Amino acid sequence: MSEVISTSKLSKRYGSTYSVQDMNLTVREGDIYGFLGPNGAGKSTTLKMILGLAKPTEGKVKVFGKDFAEERRQILDQTGSLIESPSYYGHLTGLENMRVVQRLRRVPDNNVTEALKIVRLDKHKDKKAGQYSLGMKQRLGIAMALVSWPKLLVLDEPTNGLDPAGIGEIRELIKSLPERFGMTVLLSSHLLAEIEQIATSVGIIHQGKLLFQGSMEELQRRSYPMIMIKTADNSRAQRFLAAEGYSPQLFEDRIAFAGLGDEEAAAVNRRLVAANIDVLRIEEHKKNLEHIFLELTGKERSL
Repeated sequence: MSEVISTSKLSKRYGSTYSVQDMNLTVREGDIYGFLGPNGAGKSTTLKMILGLAKPTEGKVKVFGKDFAEERRQILDQTGSLIESPSYYGHLTGLENMRVVQRLRRVPDNNVTEALKIVRLDKHKDKKAGQYSLGMKQRLGIAMALVSWPKLLVLDEPTNGLDPAGIGEIRELIKSLPERFGMTVLLSSHLLAEIEQIATSVGIIHQGKLLFQGSMEELQRRSYPMIMIKTADNSRAQRFLAAEGYSPQLFEDRIAFAGLGDEEAAAVNRRLVAANIDVLRIEEHKKNLEHIFLELTGKERSL
């Protein structure tokens, strides 16, 4: 697949401090690329540089294989975006706001109708945008980004302010865009569960640096499942198994083993039973994206 976005040593410095440093981002055609990191990691700054809203201190940006600095207008004509928060005229209705974007984008009326319907604002289109709830404003911003059915859609925290039902709807919408409209989607988020459910590729950013980039499958392969065994006497079981050559760790009310295969797990079970230690439960726990993120960043912190 061709590269839709490619950055080379992209950096943004404020004074002597780098907000983003040496960012080599690659988003391929048809991807839903999840750009993941805690607040303040440099996600929005990176997206702004890709869209020409912030000037890089160093590095280059290519979109659709073209140098952004040289082909800015042509690139933006094929790009839709929602960065940080939606821009709208509060004294105009949702439909009137869409008409403004329609004129700028030079698209037909049915694009506006379809975009409003997709984000569930078709029944609220005649209400003043200033009277919209936070979630409705967010959906209006997404509709504005979608109205030209762009080849590239860039969304910064697209589910911000939405209720659980709205989050689910936007998630399903984004997942359908590559196949339905041939779009490539780059979205940022600090919500780990959202990225796990929606992205085909992922980039993890921390303190302005890209720590990981690849497919979701590649990221998941970086971790191995833990076998958790609960016994009637975990302390005794741990001492016994350590003497047998295993390396079990006590974890809450269970004994944890890293990288234990099915046959080895069965062997451990037999040894415990033979030693008159009752085995109450054996479970496999796979690390989720949060565990992997914490391992990559070395930070026990909330996103």
